[in-house]
Amino acid sequence: MIRVLLVDDHPLVLEGINACLSNVAGIEVVGQANNGLEALELAEALTPDVVLMDVTMPVMNGLEATRELKRRFPDYRVLILSMHENREYILQLIQSGAAGYVLKDVPSEELVTAIEIVNQGGTYFSSKASETLMKQFEHSRHTDIQRQELTKREKTVLKHLAEGDSNKEIARRLDISVRTVETHRQNIKQKLNIQTAAGLAKYAIENNMI
Repeated sequence: MIRVLLVDDHPLVLEGINACLSNVAGIEVVGQANNGLEALELAEALTPDVVLMDVTMPVMNGLEATRELKRRFPDYRVLILSMHENREYILQLIQSGAAGYVLKDVPSEELVTAIEIVNQGGTYFSSKASETLMKQFEHSRHTDIQRQELTKREKTVLKHLAEGDSNKEIARRLDISVRTVETHRQNIKQKLNIQTAAGLAKYAIENNMI
């Protein structure tokens, strides 16, 4: 029997989920909480296997509650049930220890599947949540590719910048104008999406350029 704790600040949502899960063999709803603080108190008293957690709630939201829940009870599994598709929500909740993220518009059968998979130690993300994560992955991958597109001259200029040379010193070393150095510097910042001298130096060191 999978013991489930429901956490949501909308009574109708709690009633609906409870009604949905009450007819499922192998799942028992052991408690209901209206916010993250109540969830922590009930989690300690009821020892659920899976905590079905909303995100936007008063007193303590789902992100804070998930962090604290995993800190106190690392073995408890947290499955987020939310209306938000925002990638920041999803990524932050994953980093906080949530084992899955399901949107509230999924069929009841999918919610049951998610609970069972998470209870068994797996992870589960509904299709829209997975799509959001994939877009984030593609964005990060594209950014990494962009960061490899410095020209040979730009890499040389970056090396000197990281070593602390001024624009005038770089211009003299490379026998080019100061304006050309400034142009290279601006192009480097745009390509790497790094706007500070310290950030450029850090990038050069991490990529064995100096």
